[in-house]
Amino acid sequence: MVLIQVQLKSLSFTLILSSSVQVEQLINMAFQRVVKRVLPDGSIAIVFPFHISLEGLESRLLCRDEEDYDILQKCFYISCWKANAIVVEDIEMSNHGHLAVLAANYDSAYCAAALIKKNHSQYLANKYAQYGTMGGTDISVQYLDSDWYVRNALAYIPRNAIDTGARVEDYQWSSYRAYFCEKKRQGRPVSQFSKRERERVFRTHSDLSRVPWLVDDLGRLIPSSACDCKYLESAFNNDQAFFLKTIGVVNCAELYQKLVDNPRILKNDSEFIRSVDDIISQWWNIKDIVNLSIEKKTRLIPYLYRTHHTTVAQLARCVQLEKSQVEAILKRSTHKSIK
Repeated sequence: MVLIQVQLKSLSFTLILSSSVQVEQLINMAFQRVVKRVLPDGSIAIVFPFHISLEGLESRLLCRDEEDYDILQKCFYISCWKANAIVVEDIEMSNHGHLAVLAANYDSAYCAAALIKKNHSQYLANKYAQYGTMGGTDISVQYLDSDWYVRNALAYIPRNAIDTGARVEDYQWSSYRAYFCEKKRQGRPVSQFSKRERERVFRTHSDLSRVPWLVDDLGRLIPSSACDCKYLESAFNNDQAFFLKTIGVVNCAELYQKLVDNPRILKNDSEFIRSVDDIISQWWNIKDIVNLSIEKKTRLIPYLYRTHHTTVAQLARCVQLEKSQVEAILKRSTHKSIK
């Protein structure tokens, strides 16, 4: 038996739940993974959560000094703004970076990732005469298709700071400190910048006259003014302790595989089938692909194609369909997008 104290304004009461499963169901009731938002272009749309990974280089750095980190963070936000996506969370590391974004479809999220790669590559070329650095940098975009996936991805992103030897809360180049903060934001509105100031501070010619962003006295972006804090906070039931606990227990190896490795590494059939079995078990509680109906395979195939480095031939073998059937299913679905 589990007791939960609930407080709604002046009303306080206790729920008695019989199992931890009911606790999770209660939490999920409070969180809407797919939501409606006003997009940067002013339109109102239903948006979906995605994780973007700008994965690293072994022999070169994306960020050598504080200016580089500052510019990469701004590049994240500018690129998402231009791609009509909303940043939920970000972290910038010396040779890689991660974002969680809300976008109306996969194409918008992928466009943001491609713009980040292009724009930061240009910055490195201009500053260091370092050409082609980003050419060897992989970008992956993953649709976060469950509440568990969203929460763990949002916890995984700030936890990357530990790799630098810093505590999560002390690491400067992330949006971590933007959440669960009641302190009023103070800073200079970016929308008031002149063209020359915008080019100097943000290294962009893009029109930023409508952004709600603020910068501090050093000209650095204040993440709480730019990211969707409410989405992350609602994902953790508006409970900072829940967020911190998830950061502490998140399985980094599992998340790295799901968010970074799966889209980059072409697995052999045995490994790929294990991934497929895991997915159909989670989605439909089915243990073997043999027992999956054609209707469910029609839903599964575009998801596998979107989230794994695979081929039509491998998909056909592993889901036990003809290659022509797989091609037809992929053709009917909007290529790598979320309906």
